[in-house]
Amino acid sequence: MQTAPAPGQHPDADTASTERAFRRLRELPPGPERDALRDETICAWLPMAHRIASRFRDRGESMDDLRQVAAMGLVKAVDRYDPERGKAFEVYAVPTVTGEVKRHFRDHTWDVHVPRRVQDLRNRVRAARRELAQDPGGRAPTCAEIASRTGLVEEDVLLGLEALESYSALSLDAEPAGADGGSPLADRLGSCDRALDVALDREAAKPGLRELPERERTILYLRYFRDMSQVSIADRLGISQMHVSRLLSRSCKQVRTAALQEAA
Repeated sequence: MQTAPAPGQHPDADTASTERAFRRLRELPPGPERDALRDETICAWLPMAHRIASRFRDRGESMDDLRQVAAMGLVKAVDRYDPERGKAFEVYAVPTVTGEVKRHFRDHTWDVHVPRRVQDLRNRVRAARRELAQDPGGRAPTCAEIASRTGLVEEDVLLGLEALESYSALSLDAEPAGADGGSPLADRLGSCDRALDVALDREAAKPGLRELPERERTILYLRYFRDMSQVSIADRLGISQMHVSRLLSRSCKQVRTAALQEAA
């Protein structure tokens, strides 16, 4: 049986043997012999995948995770490689493995979901900002300078700069930077105040209420502020409950229309 280079051996030491192994892989039918040759080939090229993974160290992911992702890319490269195309396996495998690792960072390591287009803008803006920061002067580059370097419009540069802050999220339990014994972020977040919404609604309703006749204003007050039933209101005003219902409906519609017109 044709074998791949020994595990741990650099495949370049026996390129012809590697190509023969891939040709044999394509010829063998599914079964134990093909599976064994496939496993040997993957193991022989694992050092290359691990070297590619090491290029992405210190980016917030553990080396074990990066090596696993790179190994997945290697498996795809082994399964998809066609020796008949005349391209050396390493020439095909390196961009395949590298692309798999980059996709991992793009799709799985963002704390805040960001569209792929914005992720690409972030990468371009980050690279341009790093290059411009090396220029004499030592100051941070402006949005216009980044746009000139990348060929992007300034609106896209701003999107990329915002995305730079979206890669990782601040924990709600985090304390203020540089503060000793400060309260965590969760203790300093505001909450919805329903009383404020009620106050705003009352202010919005005032113009429409002023336009109502006194009897309609009284009916609204008794119904919604004194919580009286329509029957009780009818008895108090000496009219029928049906009439109270019609006046309530008409008055509410009029006040609502006035509030919407005021908002517009």
